[in-house]
Amino acid sequence: MDGTVDAPQTNCFSWTPFHDCENHRMESTEKPIPTLMRSGTMRPLSLMRVLAVAVASTATLTGLAPPVAAQTPPPQYDPYAGGYAQPQTYPTPTPPAPPSAYGNGVNRNNAYGGPQATPPPPVPQATFPPTQFGPRQQVLSPGDGGLGVGGLGTGAAFPPLGTDPVYTPNVRVADLVVNGFPARTGRIMFGGAVNSDAGVTGQITVDERNFDISRWPRSFRDLFSGTAFRGAGQTFRLEAAPGSIFDRYSVQFADPNLFGYLPISFSSSGFLYDRRFDDWDEERLGGRLALGYRITPDLSLGVGISGQNVEISRIRAPGVAPELDAVEGDNELYAGSITLTHNTRDSPIQPSQGHYFELQYEETFGDFDYSRIEMEYRKYWLLASRADGSGKQTLSYSTQLGFSGDETPVFENFFAGGYATMRGFDFRGASPVVGGPNGVEVGGEFQFLNSVEYMFPITADDAFRGVAFCDFGTVEESVKLDSETFRVAPGLGLRVAIPALGPAPLAFDFAYPVSKAEFDNTRVFSFYMSLIR
Repeated sequence: MDGTVDAPQTNCFSWTPFHDCENHRMESTEKPIPTLMRSGTMRPLSLMRVLAVAVASTATLTGLAPPVAAQTPPPQYDPYAGGYAQPQTYPTPTPPAPPSAYGNGVNRNNAYGGPQATPPPPVPQATFPPTQFGPRQQVLSPGDGGLGVGGLGTGAAFPPLGTDPVYTPNVRVADLVVNGFPARTGRIMFGGAVNSDAGVTGQITVDERNFDISRWPRSFRDLFSGTAFRGAGQTFRLEAAPGSIFDRYSVQFADPNLFGYLPISFSSSGFLYDRRFDDWDEERLGGRLALGYRITPDLSLGVGISGQNVEISRIRAPGVAPELDAVEGDNELYAGSITLTHNTRDSPIQPSQGHYFELQYEETFGDFDYSRIEMEYRKYWLLASRADGSGKQTLSYSTQLGFSGDETPVFENFFAGGYATMRGFDFRGASPVVGGPNGVEVGGEFQFLNSVEYMFPITADDAFRGVAFCDFGTVEESVKLDSETFRVAPGLGLRVAIPALGPAPLAFDFAYPVSKAEFDNTRVFSFYMSLIR
């Protein structure tokens, strides 16, 4: 330099460089352009101003001088632009926080060439409920490239892996407040039924679906207020059904979840059954215990043991059937059974889709020792329906197959005939007969019964439905299919649904046997009507 910077000019570049230098600035700018360029005043003067601002900024960053507000300098003459221009201003730097507050941050150069501290990364705040959902991920600090010390960043994960994770569930959660009120679970029902097989029958039923066998009443108030014997989800049913041809009395108890929430059920029952058949009277007194395991919602497995006393009396034609005379009086039977059931029907009363399959094996001992296998299969197809689901047209097929041992007593044989087995025949009228036209119906040890049925709506409200069916099969004394004893009975029927009478519709069927055995008893019309409230 040529000595342009002297003592008076140095004083002009203090912390307030534009405050005491008005005279010097005016003198420098009033010179002609050639003189200013030759003396070299413009360049040294601009360089000293930059150095003075840098020194002042460094003093402020290191805490040696307090920050002051930035001032706008007057315009200066720019020889390259050919006029006056506003000088560039720089923001007043903010004093940084102590280095310890930034952790392992890396300093970079500021606009003046001096060091500048890197601001700390934003710290996420855990909120509840969370505003972001998903698994927690490892995120690098802002600006970090994973190069570590000397690179672009520290390479450290944020937040540190040692900290507690932020609550971020993978699914949206919400608190639900459910207010439940106990519904009516107990019923006392009175009803009756009349059908072509069992005559007229009355019915009185006490049914409780939320029974608790361990909750005994502690006072008369508990007994009459309905709090006793309730609350465990068990089932208790007491039924009395006296009739003109048969009487039935039973008590049943069932626990659908015997061991808490495991799919294991328990049931027990006791019964008294009295039936007056055409050839003898039969009375059964016994009980049964069973355990069930629900493998899937549709598939279940059950095991059980039963015992009963069967009394045979009032034989109509003694001496005609020796197997019947041999069982007159009391007979004790005990049996163990195993049952596999698969049920996918959409309704147990009037199904339109799905199937029902049951396979049972039973071993009987006592006064008689024999084995028994029974299989039942029903399949339903929905052919058509209205848009609202009414007016269903369904096709169904059912079959029953059974085998029983040689020592099976006559009262445990298979029988066929009637609205529940084979329409077009009298009750037990499609069974083997001993003793000619007026002989004794003794049944058989083999059965093969089938039915195909098509159901269609007659009225728009589905109150009346029509059915076309064909029942066919046989019951034989031994395992065989004989064309002379094979039965076939096609027919038509009517179903009437009256909600006031109960869930089961009234059934009226007309069937005519086109193939039958020599001594079968036929019945063209069969019906079933019931009322329960």
